[in-house]
Amino acid sequence: MRRSERILLILLGALLLAGCARPATVKSPKIRGAERIAPVYKLGDGADTKRRVQFRDTVGLAAQRLAAGDLAEAERLARRALSLDASVADGHTLMGAIESARGNHQAAGGYYRKAAELAPNDGDVLNNYGAWLCANGFAAESLVWLDRAMAAPTAGSRASALANAGACALRSGQSERAEQDLRKALELEPSHPGALEQMATLAYGQGRLMQARAFAERRLAAAPADASVLQLAVRIEQGLGDRVAASRYQQRLREEFPQAVTGKTGEDPQ
Repeated sequence: MRRSERILLILLGALLLAGCARPATVKSPKIRGAERIAPVYKLGDGADTKRRVQFRDTVGLAAQRLAAGDLAEAERLARRALSLDASVADGHTLMGAIESARGNHQAAGGYYRKAAELAPNDGDVLNNYGAWLCANGFAAESLVWLDRAMAAPTAGSRASALANAGACALRSGQSERAEQDLRKALELEPSHPGALEQMATLAYGQGRLMQARAFAERRLAAAPADASVLQLAVRIEQGLGDRVAASRYQQRLREEFPQAVTGKTGEDPQ
């Protein structure tokens, strides 16, 4: 199947939650070329062509159901896609995203690895598996796969691979490599939310609080907030001694992510 015929599944967002030991929640895949979801055949199309079209449209429908939170229907459609063609990475990648959304991280890893084996020159697919490895405690192995993603002939989202590599290097204590990769990611995509949040985390950990504040503010301007970046912003402002700003972020945490306010965030979040 030609690359132009594929529906690409790219996991979005940062690999790691800033300042936390747990992996980030896997977000819904971004789909390019899935706007047409009903098969359209031409007179004389053969069985292989029809199967390719059915595969592409089935994956597109499955991804839409995943994005809508309908995991049961997403799985049914993804398994249908695999029955049509199990030799294409996209169906396995989608099953990995479904299992991740269910919290079945071990099963998800198996699908991501299979996708990587099927598409060893696809940067996006390699990036997905590398991200899974780092989020599940295999930092050293993860960096090997993320390096492959950046060097792949089909490089895909290089900024995303760099951001994931930087996040994983930071988690494993390689702060110099982390900063290099994250800055490269921001050169390619200045508003990359994951790279901005990880740069804020890195700067905060090194005591560069003004830089940390600047990166956190850029992150909040680049994409909707999540609990991790607001918690990080609270810690940064507390470190700077700005009680008003810290209180403002704490208020946002209480209003937007009440489930995350289960105790203390830096100092008293009340």
